[in-house]
Amino acid sequence: MEQSTIWWLAAGAVVAAELLTGTFYLLMVAVGLAAAAVMAHLGVSTPLQIVSAAVVGGGAVVAWHWAKKRRPGDPSARADRSVNLDVGETIYIEGWNPDGTTLVKYRGAQWTAIHRPGITPATGMHRVAELVGNRLLVDPV
Repeated sequence: MEQSTIWWLAAGAVVAAELLTGTFYLLMVAVGLAAAAVMAHLGVSTPLQIVSAAVVGGGAVVAWHWAKKRRPGDPSARADRSVNLDVGETIYIEGWNPDGTTLVKYRGAQWTAIHRPGITPATGMHRVAELVGNRLLVDPV
């Protein structure tokens, strides 16, 4: 059996493992194995094929990990408008308690509202930024 065939079979096995596990990093390893197969087709020696598989596959894994870390994460479910329809709604706050909370009438019920840490509480219109437990975290409009 040719060396390139072995590399292609290994790449196919890794892709199959990725389909079973859902680990995207295995696709990057498969890219490295495919690079080694291409090197085998070009007639490069076995040690250089192994090095190319390691460099391309490892580099792809590192590049994907680095790119994934730089991308901002998804918003938490408690701040996502598609999950909590309260996010983005406005409420009027008449005054704040000394502990940084207030009671507001919202959707026909009394709710406890809190402000973000570091923000000076003010009266007036506020927008619901997220739900923290059963309390509304609000930002001034």
